[in-house]
Amino acid sequence: MKRMLAIFVMTACCAGTAQAAEPIKLGAFFDLSGPAANIGTPTKLVAEMVVDKINKAGGVNGRPLQLVIGDTEGDPAKATTIAKKFIYQDQVVAIVGPTRTGTGMAVKKLVEEAGMPTFMTVGGDPVIMGGEKLGSYAYVFKSPQRSSTAVKALYGFLREKGLKKIALLTASDGFGKDGVGWLQKLAPEFGLEIVAEEAFGPDDTDMTPQLTKLKNSPAQAIVCWTIGPAGAIVAKNRVQLGIGLPLFQCHGLPDPKYIELAGKAAEGDRMPATKLMVVDELPDADQQKPVIKEFVKLYTEVYKYDRQFPINTHSGYAWDAINIVADAMKKAGTEPKALREAIEQTKGYVGVSGVYNLSADDHNGLDVDSMVIVEVKNGKFMLAK
Repeated sequence: MKRMLAIFVMTACCAGTAQAAEPIKLGAFFDLSGPAANIGTPTKLVAEMVVDKINKAGGVNGRPLQLVIGDTEGDPAKATTIAKKFIYQDQVVAIVGPTRTGTGMAVKKLVEEAGMPTFMTVGGDPVIMGGEKLGSYAYVFKSPQRSSTAVKALYGFLREKGLKKIALLTASDGFGKDGVGWLQKLAPEFGLEIVAEEAFGPDDTDMTPQLTKLKNSPAQAIVCWTIGPAGAIVAKNRVQLGIGLPLFQCHGLPDPKYIELAGKAAEGDRMPATKLMVVDELPDADQQKPVIKEFVKLYTEVYKYDRQFPINTHSGYAWDAINIVADAMKKAGTEPKALREAIEQTKGYVGVSGVYNLSADDHNGLDVDSMVIVEVKNGKFMLAK
């Protein structure tokens, strides 16, 4: 009888341990192919890196995290299909990604209706904006700075430098449209006048017609809003046309790839960026500095991802998103509503991309002080003077 009881107790304990060790599934989809693969692929690698770090530290309440990876290919329809698979087939407890604003908007309604906590790594604001047109965002969060925050950081710098008349050159995709909306809305607040505006397709390979029109305007500077190779094309076309106006890019372009593609034409270009891009120039008192240093060491020395994908301003987005979700799970578990509420209550999380303070009204939680203005100098990003 005692032997049978001992076997029963041992079996029960083993079963309990096995159950406790059951992985917590996170859906993670990014542009692993397509025009934004240079952003999406390293984002996936960082997601794997942070999950490995969390699991080596004991996981979440004794359970390991497990990523279920998907490639959106930059296609909104593909993103929707993958999101449905995550929710209804893989039964993940939360989703991280995607890479671009357009794919983010494609899945926004779906994850909202499913009640699936989703921490996006997209640049545009609409994913965490509400109203009749954009819909609810109760379950949607995002780790990159809002476009509006980046515009404020850039406009503050322009005002500081005494530049008052600007020309806009923006992509016609979701990210570009979001950017131009904020550029137009916030200009008066910073005493800026938009004297010319032009747009281009995100896959266009020549922007000389648009730049020629801007050259003939009374602008003192050109502000371009796009991500990917298009930004480098604008930089090269500007130099080819002999346009002396300074070029300011958006917060999506601080990336060694930009300098590689634009070459010498990138020299002097300035743009808002995360502090990750200039960590060695940060004062020791900056609370982000040790966090960023740890990230850089893991990325470059332990995992050696930089050999193929040098660190860029996007590199920390998945790190911050997954850490915030994991911290929330430690407090509230994996029940969707409780997890959503715990994510929303995140305060003072010191991340790679900033110090996050989320709320019911702000599902990003980063302010202008999370950004710096960088300049391409001698083929490297430096703090702009």
